[in-house]
Amino acid sequence: MARARFQGQIAGVGTTSGLRAVVGRWEHSPLGAFADVMVETASGHRVLLAPRPEVADFVAATYTFDEVRIEPVDVDVASGTGRDGLPAGRLRWEVSTPSLQLSCGVGRRTALGVAVSLVPDRVATAPAWTRVTDPVARLLVRGVRTRGSAGGGRREFYGATDVRGIDSAAGRFDGDRLGSLAPLDPPCRFGFSSAPRRPVLTSLVTTVEVPDPR
Repeated sequence: MARARFQGQIAGVGTTSGLRAVVGRWEHSPLGAFADVMVETASGHRVLLAPRPEVADFVAATYTFDEVRIEPVDVDVASGTGRDGLPAGRLRWEVSTPSLQLSCGVGRRTALGVAVSLVPDRVATAPAWTRVTDPVARLLVRGVRTRGSAGGGRREFYGATDVRGIDSAAGRFDGDRLGSLAPLDPPCRFGFSSAPRRPVLTSLVTTVEVPDPR
């Protein structure tokens, strides 16, 4: 098995319209830096928004979607100073694609974020560590797993290093308003694990094991 390592952040949000979105902002990966979005509508239609064909191919081979759209995906992150209208210590994520416009307010580190930040990064992001975290995640966070089987014979491991709460969301998808922030309920159905029910921004390393074609 070859391993592909993706380092970055995932923002998982639900909205009162029933749409749930998982935004990935990947700073280091075998595909370079990129952002992508997984959307599940209130009717259960699952859409991948990916910036390039090679990104779409990799993600769609790992997760399950009803529709794949290749389009620009931009994520701008603003950090508050207290003098710019955004309170100090807060972040604002602005996600923009031709299909989706989403603005999220990111607040303080959660209790889970405090706990995972105590683990050294090299341990927290190692696939072997998920043998410890997966039973805990199953028990404490509905729908969340940190290791499991993905599409095409692949296996996937999630190693979180920080978690911050998301406390606001607004935007549009295909021109329709999303409403305001809501839990991710029901859980998203892209793969073996959903984002947490509580909207959060998670810093993590995702490791994907891909069968060696040789």
